[in-house]
Amino acid sequence: MPLYKSLTVHKNTKVLIWKIEQPLAVLLEGIELTETSRIRLNNMKSELHKKGFLSIRHLLKIANYTDADIIYDEFGKPHLKDGKFISITHSFNFTGIIISDEFSVGIDIEKQREKILKIAPKFTQIEEYKTIANVDALISKLTIVWGAKESLYKIYGKKKLLFLHHIYVDDFKFDDKKTTGEIRFNGKETTYNIEFLEFEGFTCVYAY
Repeated sequence: MPLYKSLTVHKNTKVLIWKIEQPLAVLLEGIELTETSRIRLNNMKSELHKKGFLSIRHLLKIANYTDADIIYDEFGKPHLKDGKFISITHSFNFTGIIISDEFSVGIDIEKQREKILKIAPKFTQIEEYKTIANVDALISKLTIVWGAKESLYKIYGKKKLLFLHHIYVDDFKFDDKKTTGEIRFNGKETTYNIEFLEFEGFTCVYAY
């Protein structure tokens, strides 16, 4: 079973990461899809997208859930029918979920790519990172910041939240593997814990 990583964040909060290495036919085995999910799967044009969708259903199965246990609200945010909190991510050949009994959660996996240098001014104050001379380290740091903001965006779960103006990530050292972040919107400020890890040229960030 290609469960790549299983992380216990807290007693009641867990992260599961899958590495997609199987043919589509293999991923279709051992899981049941609702009619809505079957239609959604059939409408996907990309095989990798289909594999991502199915591998997430395998992660749900590992967590003792089925495809029928997950529902999406009007903003596309996933929820579990039993009231627990969930967030989902897919990037290339990795997928991940975070499930918690007690916290609102968000997760994001991103491939570390040079193009993040071009889009950085759209989601963070790039001047804060000008002291990082090593390009690879800068890409790594910006990918963590993006993933953190994406995770917080997923927790909020509604539109109108802007990465640059409403979501803030405190500075961090790579060795810490964690930081904090804030959502400041509509006169409210909420602080979240953020943790991150890197593997095979990818970055996974989760917030709670």
